[in-house]
Amino acid sequence: MLVRRDFVRVGKGYRELKEWALAWLRRIRQLYRLNRARMKHEPDSEAFGQAENALRDHVESMRLAREEELADASLRAPCRGALKSLQQHWTGLTLFVEDPRIPLDNNYSERLVRNPALGRKNYYGSGAEWSGRLATRMFSLTATLKLWGLNPRRWLLWYLERCAASGGKAPMDIEQFLPWNLSVRRRASLSHPSAAIGIPDSS
Repeated sequence: MLVRRDFVRVGKGYRELKEWALAWLRRIRQLYRLNRARMKHEPDSEAFGQAENALRDHVESMRLAREEELADASLRAPCRGALKSLQQHWTGLTLFVEDPRIPLDNNYSERLVRNPALGRKNYYGSGAEWSGRLATRMFSLTATLKLWGLNPRRWLLWYLERCAASGGKAPMDIEQFLPWNLSVRRRASLSHPSAAIGIPDSS
């Protein structure tokens, strides 16, 4: 949850506001606990419904506490800034309540982009717009392949071999290369570096 950092900064930067920040961090921690409790149950079960109601009640209590504190004219500026940020991003931050498939935070996404972010200054041509666009496409492609358990190097070799066989052009039927369209045998052949490549897609 991105706004959690705002409350951490307030607590670390203003000793007299530490307890205020900790109170909000405890609310956020409870949010994670309640969401984990909800996700333990089947969506249509009674237990899921009860856990979801508890989660919704807590989310509403956070909203009310935010509005009550913002209405206090004596609220310190650092606190007001953190709560304003929470208010501004509230809709996006609470999407997970309506759709459990949406993660509560973007920690996983941040981990996925860490390698590109750390390496971008070392990549050849990183100062050129064309290379930036190419890098974006390649990072997206390799991340998708890894999510499907495929080895990016072997998949690219297979695809480029087919391009060469097509006279140096992209094959007309691109659908056959999409991870979710691969046959079981083809997926197995691309899932390990030592697997053979030239396996037909008939199986």
